[in-house]
Amino acid sequence: MQQPYEPPADTSAGGDRTGRGGRAARVLVVDDDPTVAEVVSGYLDRAGYVVDRAGDGPTALAGAATHWPDLVVLDLMLPGMDGLEVCRRMRERGPVPVIMLTARGDEDDRILGLEVGADDYVTKPFSPRELVLRVESVLRRTRTTAGERPLDAVGLTVDPAARRATKNGAELALTLREFDLLAFFLRHPGRAYGREDLMREVWGWDFGDLSTVTVHVRRLRNKVEDDPARPRLIQTVWGVGYRFDPAGPSGPSGQGEE
Repeated sequence: MQQPYEPPADTSAGGDRTGRGGRAARVLVVDDDPTVAEVVSGYLDRAGYVVDRAGDGPTALAGAATHWPDLVVLDLMLPGMDGLEVCRRMRERGPVPVIMLTARGDEDDRILGLEVGADDYVTKPFSPRELVLRVESVLRRTRTTAGERPLDAVGLTVDPAARRATKNGAELALTLREFDLLAFFLRHPGRAYGREDLMREVWGWDFGDLSTVTVHVRRLRNKVEDDPARPRLIQTVWGVGYRFDPAGPSGPSGQGEE
């Protein structure tokens, strides 16, 4: 994104910018374009976040090791180590929400980011104000809910407060958004939801690319189904969307990757 620097607007009204322990949330901005990094950091700082910056992958990983962020805004096209590799390496260290920035509108790029665990993506050029709202949305969705009881069905257990999920006692390696999606399904068994419904209820978006939902459902099936190619728990309801059915398929509602 090449655009003139805009002085940050006052975006501090509304929203919850707290991170772990009640402190201000820390956001790591990783972009090799100084103008983009300055604009994004300025808006996030004005919104009340603690902002760290890095211009390449190794610097980002070193900074995260020193001050682990509550969220990362990560450019896909970085010199040397690209954003996909940075995201993979951060995921190996621990769970952290990631919003991927891409200069290209190609669907393959967006899906690649989601496949490695990005929780959201924004295509350049973008509105810095919109990015701040996306940051708020992701942080709000990933914050634990105190006092919420664990959910369980057919060997799956989800503990929203601990952000922990297991299958038959074995820990599931879920991204933060996959966790939210599984928890939603367990809260609403037997009901079919369209992709628009899931985007609104799980992502908190009223609009967006519905392939985001498709990719996350596919990734979640790969982790919770005994045979992801023939899913029994997260079923496709053709013409509608998806249904979580602890009893397994009862009819030709549809299976497969959609």
